Amino acid sequence: LLLRWRRRRGLWRKVEEARQRQERSLVQMETAVQRFREQHPSVNVISILSLPLPELSKKLRDGSLPPEHVFYAYVGKALQMATETNCITEYLQESETQLRKAKLTGKPSLLYGVPVSIKDSINCQGHDSTLGFINNLDKPAAEDSVLVQVLRRQGAIPFVKTNVPQSLLSYDCKNLIFGQTFNPLLYTRTPGGSSGGEGALVGGGGSILGFGTDVGGSLRFPAAFCGICALKPTGNRLSKKGVISGVLGQKAVVAAVGPMAKDVESLALCMRALLCEDMFSLDSTVPPLPFNEEVYSSTQPLRIGYYETDFFTMPSPAMRRAVRETKQLLEDAGHTLVPFELTNVDHMIFNFCLKGMFGDGGASFLKKFKGELEKSGKGLFLWLGMSPNWLKTVLSWITKPFHLLIPFIGFVSFFSTADEVWSLHHEIEEFCHQFIAQWKTLNLDVMLCPMLGPALRIGYPEKLSVAVSYTMIYNALDFPAGVVPVTMMTDEDEEELKGYQGYFRDWWDRTLAKAFHGSVGLPVAVQCVALPWQEELCLRFMKEVEAL
Repeated sequence: LLLRWRRRRGLWRKVEEARQRQERSLVQMETAVQRFREQHPSVNVISILSLPLPELSKKLRDGSLPPEHVFYAYVGKALQMATETNCITEYLQESETQLRKAKLTGKPSLLYGVPVSIKDSINCQGHDSTLGFINNLDKPAAEDSVLVQVLRRQGAIPFVKTNVPQSLLSYDCKNLIFGQTFNPLLYTRTPGGSSGGEGALVGGGGSILGFGTDVGGSLRFPAAFCGICALKPTGNRLSKKGVISGVLGQKAVVAAVGPMAKDVESLALCMRALLCEDMFSLDSTVPPLPFNEEVYSSTQPLRIGYYETDFFTMPSPAMRRAVRETKQLLEDAGHTLVPFELTNVDHMIFNFCLKGMFGDGGASFLKKFKGELEKSGKGLFLWLGMSPNWLKTVLSWITKPFHLLIPFIGFVSFFSTADEVWSLHHEIEEFCHQFIAQWKTLNLDVMLCPMLGPALRIGYPEKLSVAVSYTMIYNALDFPAGVVPVTMMTDEDEEELKGYQGYFRDWWDRTLAKAFHGSVGLPVAVQCVALPWQEELCLRFMKEVEAL
């Protein structure tokens, strides 16, 4: 008991030191901004912050806007958002050194002088990538991730790291070290996760371009909840070298790194910059596919598949209306809309995604929690993971007749042999081929899909992990998927929500209805999806939806 007490005391000391570093970071930001404002009192910060990324980039490259003016304008706004939403974990003070060294030599890169924010789990040299775990504190990365290296070579200035939920496997944004991050649009709502700090910072205007990761919706939830745009590319379109995963080694559900911004054109500019020789040479596993401008700039009418529901998670009235209204606008603009029906989504979620991610019996995931002071709402999940197989089987047998859609079913028989894992991977491949065959039969270019929303109340995502069905399917398929806000929740949606019962009429459906309530005025988004390696077509579709 004494040894355990001493160990816990040591862990709490580490947490306190990390919180003090976070506080010092904010003080450093405040000092830097104050110093700049005293030296440059006439700089119009508001006009700088109002510029969209393409216009800001142009002004930085032609020299009409000094990089330091842009940098400190965003440091000041980021400080404000950190104070209001608790989205920043660390200020990268070396960004000031990079700013001083930045000089226009020859033709400047697309991201020259652009301040960018980085998710906690993406390595930046000399800084922790905690994933919300105390055991990851005081373990600074030895080098930048490839993404950060390419950003620096393209002239961008990474200036802050942002908050995440413990383990990343959550679409809320809270951990014991840095606490809860709040939605900048309404503080009682979650900003989404796991790239929640990025969502809050970009959504609140404190960063013009942010980078996160996505293994089940972790870019798309924060974008949808905070009213911004995001792109989850095909898994290996951008390098993941130096990006820390929540579940190391699993291949069933494909993770991706991607950008978040206020508008689609900013995402496209970012992809133009990143899909360069630096990306392909620093990570030779990334296919050398430069940005296809012809596809992105095309104005040809599209043939678009769509669905309003996956028949697993009943959409909120606002979600359904968002798809219907967007469909109508697209048809009015001359595009062809074709109904697309999803089947067996429950099988996909439990057998492909849950079992696929924890095919080692949850061993690698459980190992991360060893010695942690808090389990961030995953106590039941972890207890199930450590239970003997016979108990999991009994629990699953008991719960199946009642359609209790909880992790019991997924934990029944974690794989222990290679042939079972390979069999699962083969089944996922067959599912992907069948999905593409259905897509090709309908001769589709892209797909319009619902996106969970509006933002849930804080604390509800950990109760509603099954609601990732609309996003996680495209990680299992490894399709590029983007999010575009298209409407807001109305009084009529709120009234209609009173009759929401869900497809199973169980505790989870009732809880989801409660989580949606009281959200009038909050943004609601749709997903835009394309086939693998067709990010440019996905962005082109997103741009069309945004414009309409």
